[in-house]
Amino acid sequence: MKQFSKLLVACALILGFSANAQTEDNPWAVTVGANAINFLAAGNDGQVGNAGHDATIFTEFFNIEDQWNMAPAISQLTVAKYMGSGVSLDLTGTFNKLNQYGNHSFDTDDVKTFISPNDIDGKYFGLDLGVNYHLNTLWNGMNWLDPYARANAGYNWVDMGTTLDEAGLVAGGGFGINFWLNRNVALKVQSVYKNNFAEELENANYFQNTVGITFAFGGSDIDGDGIYDKDDACPEVFGLAEFKGCPDTDGDGIEDSKDACPEVPGTVEFNGCADTDGDGVADPQDECVDVVGLKELNGCPDADADGIADAKDGCPQVAGPAANNGCPWPDTDGDSVLDKDDQCVDVAGTVANNGCPEATEVVIAKLNAYAKTILFDSGKASFKEQAFSALTAMNAIFKEYPTAKFDLGGHTDSAGSAKNNQKLSENRVNAVRDWFIANGIKADRLTATGFGEVNPIDSNRTRAGRANNRRVEVKLAK
Repeated sequence: MKQFSKLLVACALILGFSANAQTEDNPWAVTVGANAINFLAAGNDGQVGNAGHDATIFTEFFNIEDQWNMAPAISQLTVAKYMGSGVSLDLTGTFNKLNQYGNHSFDTDDVKTFISPNDIDGKYFGLDLGVNYHLNTLWNGMNWLDPYARANAGYNWVDMGTTLDEAGLVAGGGFGINFWLNRNVALKVQSVYKNNFAEELENANYFQNTVGITFAFGGSDIDGDGIYDKDDACPEVFGLAEFKGCPDTDGDGIEDSKDACPEVPGTVEFNGCADTDGDGVADPQDECVDVVGLKELNGCPDADADGIADAKDGCPQVAGPAANNGCPWPDTDGDSVLDKDDQCVDVAGTVANNGCPEATEVVIAKLNAYAKTILFDSGKASFKEQAFSALTAMNAIFKEYPTAKFDLGGHTDSAGSAKNNQKLSENRVNAVRDWFIANGIKADRLTATGFGEVNPIDSNRTRAGRANNRRVEVKLAK
């Protein structure tokens, strides 16, 4: 009896309530434990208890010292199968040593034989088929607490020495509770009333009380994560219950299948990725992971706020356009027209003339002053030697105003026929134009027109007047 009490106390001390009854997940279970038989508490007819009165049901049910029969060893083995809907079937084998029977008289061959409590040195063997209904199927939660109602039928053999040695059918029922320590192990406590149907055992009914350890098994959990394969969304990968058995490798609370960065802890905001520099750009999209930057620049900084990331900015501290690599455009000649728009980068000009200087009336007058000194051979379009100094001076002025366009006009005096004069004026003015083009002036900047003798500026009656009329005039093209 002391061993049984110690076993019961030890099991109670290790009891933990972490949940899972025998179900479809673990349909098989084996229970090993100890059993105790109490004849007096069964209220057998004619049996008198130690209390000095006729025995009734539950008489001295808890009198372990005087009324419980128990072998000093593991004495019961049960194999059970969960059938579904809260029902399980089991087969139980039991043996016991009988040394507590109370005061009892047997009717054996119509001869009453009185046996005192201490005259018994008997044995007991039993084999029972049980049906259990697990009451926790009626409510949700507290799966660790698994009470059940039981009905059983079987065969037992009771050997009371020479007084009683009989085998026969038994049937009865009772209640039990499994306290599940985890999903596979439970502490089992059970009490069942058994009625003996053998003729000589009709007054040998008894309560059989059991305490044992139950081991449930049969569920498949390939990855060993504690979630059965049928409920495991990732049955071959160790995972977490909150993710139906799927893993969260980086432990950030986001399962790997939904985590854009499954190997690095992150946040839900960034779909499982981190934002190391805290600039609101997730690391995979952040081109400057360790430096606070701007979203529009993929997480990189822009110190001069010119819209170009510092790493790609040729002048990160000075704002400038992307077309110039983030640097401000220069204005080499200081005329307020940027070099990129300045058609005369090295010569100061005006905004209106795209950075080039404008030919003023003074310039035109100067050109015409030189033009008057361009002399030709008589009746020809060839230059006299002294004409080249004037042509060279005019060419230099044309180059000072590279965007200006000029109209060149050729004129003659009235000597000779008008037709010849017209032809001569055209040839001479084109000779002037050709010389400028040959010396670096673009052809599209110069037009040449011969006017013959029709536009005199002086009298053709005098030598001086005719000399003035033989001329080349320069005008600024409109």
